[in-house]
Amino acid sequence: MEFFHISYHQYEKKMIIVDVKLDGPVVYAAYLKTEHSDENIKFWMACETYKKTASQWSRTSRAKKLYKVYIQPQSPREINIDSSTREAIIKNIQEPTQTCFEEAQKIVYMHMERDSYPRFLKSEMYQKLLKTIQANNNS
Repeated sequence: MEFFHISYHQYEKKMIIVDVKLDGPVVYAAYLKTEHSDENIKFWMACETYKKTASQWSRTSRAKKLYKVYIQPQSPREINIDSSTREAIIKNIQEPTQTCFEEAQKIVYMHMERDSYPRFLKSEMYQKLLKTIQANNNS
């Protein structure tokens, strides 16, 4: 039983994480923290919140914060993205749209999907979560 269901949407041609169990994202984030790579899930979730920001003023403020925390070289939680994506973000946050972090978000998602998430599924932390869920379902 997975708590992140990864589904492929033909019309969007991209993979999407869908939360199925409440504890799953919290446990996955805790696992990433043990690997010193929790910036990826934090950035991904911050982008999901950012995309829902309607006000241009709020969007500008949040875009600058996302840049300062995750994109700017040597930032506290710098994510691993290529220089062309970083440069596009620098240009786009001058007048940010809801999609100005989309490419970086896709890259971070790919890193998690191919690297940390498969390791997490094999981890002791995930195995404990599965046992807890199974025990609760059998109660």
